[in-house]
Amino acid sequence: MNRTDIAILFPGQGSQEPGMGRDVADAMPEAMDLWKKAERASGLPLREIYWDGGDDKAMADTRNLQPALTVVNLSLWLRLAGRVTPACAAGHSLGEYAAAAASGALSVDSTLELVALRGRLMAEADPDGKGSMAAVLKLSQADVDAVVAEAAEATGQMIRIANYNTPGQLVLSGTRDAIADAAARVKDRKGRALVLPVSGAFHSPLMDEAAKELAKAMRTATWSRPRFAVYCNVTGQAVTDGESLHEVMTRQMTSSVQWIATVTNQWNAGVRRWVESGPKGVLTKMVGPILAASGVPAAEEGGWTAEGAGSLEQADALSF
Repeated sequence: MNRTDIAILFPGQGSQEPGMGRDVADAMPEAMDLWKKAERASGLPLREIYWDGGDDKAMADTRNLQPALTVVNLSLWLRLAGRVTPACAAGHSLGEYAAAAASGALSVDSTLELVALRGRLMAEADPDGKGSMAAVLKLSQADVDAVVAEAAEATGQMIRIANYNTPGQLVLSGTRDAIADAAARVKDRKGRALVLPVSGAFHSPLMDEAAKELAKAMRTATWSRPRFAVYCNVTGQAVTDGESLHEVMTRQMTSSVQWIATVTNQWNAGVRRWVESGPKGVLTKMVGPILAASGVPAAEEGGWTAEGAGSLEQADALSF
């Protein structure tokens, strides 16, 4: 069924959980095949790590996480795809690769190869541990902009807003010294700064060398016209042709994630239902605060919904 009011969302790092995707893989041989393909592409025992291990550190390791979460996102999409053709899709950071695959712009095999490489490159991009990231809560964007400017001036080091998640949740990326300085300034302004357990300053210029290596592999992939628009992190805008999607995604690793703009632009284009194809429902929780900042009433009054398809049961319960 074609639905001009539905957007499919695919989450990124931070949405992992023990046992993720196992119920879908047990029910669908094609989903199990995705795990096997991802294990071949990455050379990693992904099912052992996420289904049998339960080790938080191993599950958060970006080498393991990027191919594994992409498999879960796409497995859940396989469960939905026969029932709905959405108006558009979007993915948060890593999730953008699943969005590209779901739209048909990238083959599944190419997607799994690229995210396996992306995970390795991002893990190796900062061997000396110079980079860091921190989520900032309870401050306005104007205050966070001021914090970033002050921390950059005080330390003389790189720092930026890497993720515009919601008006009340922005993520900083930069050197450890700059992030520590910014965190202190956030506290002084009565906000909260939570240092994230990541291996580098993602979505910043400190990822430049890794981005260049990934771009080489992206050039060898075939980029086709997507069946539905993909809203891209770099711009927050819809992309409807394969070459443009390739070009924009090549810049993703060193650019900020414009998630507020993504959801706002989807609303303005007529989207009224967001379905998250991935565990935990992190992105569905962001829709309300983003829309509220634009003056859109809460779901009951505003005529919109945001729901997760994070498991086999949840995916099967959705009606279109």
